[in-house]
Amino acid sequence: MSKNKRAVHVATIKKRHNGKTYVTHLLRHTYREDGKVKHVTVANLSDLPDDLIELIRRRLAGAPLPVGEDNFQIVRSLPHGHVAAVLGTLKKIGLDRLISSKPCREAELVVAMIVLRIISPGSKLANLTSLHPETAEHSLAGELRLEDIETAELYEALDWLLQRQSRIENKLAKKHLAEGILVLYDVSSSYYTGRQSELIRMGYSRDGKPGEPQIVYGLLCAPDGCPVAIEVFSGNTGDPTTFTAQVNKIRKRFGIQRVALVGDRGMITSKRIKEDLREVEGLDWITALRAGSIKKLVNQKTIQLSLFDERDLAEVTSSDYPGERLVVCRNPLLADERVRKREELLKAAEKKLDAVVAAVSRDKRPLRGKDKIGLRVGRDLRNTKMQKHFELTIKDVAFSYRRLDEHIAAEAALDGLYVVRTSLPAETLSAEQTVAAYKDLSQVEWAFRSMKSVDLKVRPIYHWKDDRIRAHVFLCMLAYYLEWHMRGKLAELLFDDHHRKSAEKTRKSIVSPAPRSEAAKRKERQRRTTDGFPVQSFQCLLKDLATLCKNRVCWDSSPDLQFDQLTMPTDLQRRVYELLGLAISS
Repeated sequence: MSKNKRAVHVATIKKRHNGKTYVTHLLRHTYREDGKVKHVTVANLSDLPDDLIELIRRRLAGAPLPVGEDNFQIVRSLPHGHVAAVLGTLKKIGLDRLISSKPCREAELVVAMIVLRIISPGSKLANLTSLHPETAEHSLAGELRLEDIETAELYEALDWLLQRQSRIENKLAKKHLAEGILVLYDVSSSYYTGRQSELIRMGYSRDGKPGEPQIVYGLLCAPDGCPVAIEVFSGNTGDPTTFTAQVNKIRKRFGIQRVALVGDRGMITSKRIKEDLREVEGLDWITALRAGSIKKLVNQKTIQLSLFDERDLAEVTSSDYPGERLVVCRNPLLADERVRKREELLKAAEKKLDAVVAAVSRDKRPLRGKDKIGLRVGRDLRNTKMQKHFELTIKDVAFSYRRLDEHIAAEAALDGLYVVRTSLPAETLSAEQTVAAYKDLSQVEWAFRSMKSVDLKVRPIYHWKDDRIRAHVFLCMLAYYLEWHMRGKLAELLFDDHHRKSAEKTRKSIVSPAPRSEAAKRKERQRRTTDGFPVQSFQCLLKDLATLCKNRVCWDSSPDLQFDQLTMPTDLQRRVYELLGLAISS
């Protein structure tokens, strides 16, 4: 037997499975034995970078390595640090496996769109441009081997994602929700321009665009603010109407039989409780009363200021709310602020009214006529919203006014008051814990703010098919899920208060405003961390990471032989990767 020890080469094997091509690079030793050619696999090189595999292949073929005075040239430089950080975190938290347990082209495209939603939100056409080899804005396409995608593939991937939404949300619920846990729920909307689908309707606008058609979406979050599920409704859907769908989702789809939903006073209304919630076994709720309902309790003497002689919260019961606990809170700081603001508006209104009095009583061209005087008064008081606190006497040739002190006093009695209502017994949740749970809704509000305008920019919506709109909103939620994890890891470098929990322990009462930690105050004051790193917003930190570039390098003598080289990371960039638990070379 004789073996040709020199016949060592790199064998590239391509196989297609389920419409996808899989490439394997093997280092092989080839020899003859008994007149037959045989192969021995020495190593699998598939995990090595393509440029290194090519270098090994050429060297084994006898090509010399570029050495000596050969100069390096940078063929192309692409921003990379933000891509590696976001993509690395996505894989570290297992979001890619939640999307699909098996690798496939659609899953890779969805992963790409999630990453793009964070690093450079834009339309699907903009996504395609940023991934194309000739117009690439970053290294993402190369990292995911998606340089050859077509526009239709992105839309097909969105359709594929929507089909898997229920399955993915079930996995998120299993991971972040548990039996008996509080679940936060809130509703928001986004205006829409362009071709209209069946979802696009005129309705109550929550983003300052009352004249624009919109969609409505409801977001479910775990108690820590982690997003779990989202649902899109037509733009004319009222907040309470969306609630029943969420109850069914939690109980039937997620299989959680004991749960307490936390929603605001416009969501969990008395009507909704009576018609939908009270009869559902194992379902509890935490919400708040509207101002009118609080006023009624004050008039009934159920709520009296004497309740707050020693504490700023107290529990009461009322026959109007059978089987429920009412936690009445009084925030003295808020009360003082409302007194100050009301007095400012009253004085501003009186200044306007004095001007009308002067206009009616002046000698030259006096203001005359009941209708004209009334129109002037209405116009002048519109912005102050204080007309209800004045008694106005309007005649054709005279005008006077007076403050309704008794009316103002009645309103002042409600200053700083809010009432949290719950069906949970005190043994399950104390009064303080109930108020804290209701205040946690602010985390959902932050999620909406991030999704809508700050980071992920769910709007503008470029799709006009119902399912594509649903898929787009769900994609934005998955992107926020990823951002939520990243922000938690990077909190010390952001303006976020990363010592919030310890600071809350120093709060004298749950009713008082949440205190900021000394570390957060120092960051805000000095714009630096204790380690001397600059404090930034999440988006600014991503921009900083983007300056860590992946350079495509070649030798002058062998321009077709190329390899990738990262630029030197800064200390800040090293710290980001350290906090995320990622290797700097990833």
